Amino acid sequence: MARSLPIGKKSHSFFVAPSLLSADVLNMEKSISSLQEQHDWLHLDIMDGHFVPNLSYGPSLAKAMRARYSQEVLDVHLMVEPPEDFIEAFASAKPDYLTVHVEATPHLHRVLSRIRSLGCRPGVALNPATPSEWVYPVLHMVDLVLIMSVNPGFGGQSFISETLEKTINIYRYREAQGLSFAIEMDGGIGRNSIRQVVASGCDVVVMGSSVFGTPDPAETIRELRACVKEAVVGEKGTTSNNS
Repeated sequence: MARSLPIGKKSHSFFVAPSLLSADVLNMEKSISSLQEQHDWLHLDIMDGHFVPNLSYGPSLAKAMRARYSQEVLDVHLMVEPPEDFIEAFASAKPDYLTVHVEATPHLHRVLSRIRSLGCRPGVALNPATPSEWVYPVLHMVDLVLIMSVNPGFGGQSFISETLEKTINIYRYREAQGLSFAIEMDGGIGRNSIRQVVASGCDVVVMGSSVFGTPDPAETIRELRACVKEAVVGEKGTTSNNS
């Protein structure tokens, strides 16, 4: 089945979206420059201290990012409750993707419709313990499905390998239904898991400390792409035995 790729500036087998949660908060521009354009998207995590036990950035940073990096794909992940109270402010920053959690609202259909009407590509996220079936009723409405491979709220956590089965399920559902949303995974992804993540059907890989926590983030991304290239990435829906 022919399907459109998620928007981005490169044509790789998968897109890399460094998480700015792990960037230098006092020198965000320097952190982004250290990527040397080896990335594809910029991923911005928004935490409210309620849906997740932490606080992070607000709409002012999202707007500043859009103004400074107008050509970048800005991927905003709202870990907030209820998202209805936040989408207007963040949509005004004109991110390319605006993602909300299935667990955060009983009015998911309405929220996703509103995001679309505000000019953003809507995304839906689900936590590690949330069954993939919870998002099936809205998959025809979204441009992105974000599968959390750690419990949201903090960077630097260990990858939860059981979430790979969820990625496979959503990939297979997409193919069976002829849908075109991108599949994104976020949390604890690094050298020991990236092959399995991409082989399971993931289009966009979010990485924070495994990129920004290294001496040369650009070289790290190049090395991670090489790790995947060595694996069999054309056969989606099965996990690799290599880690």
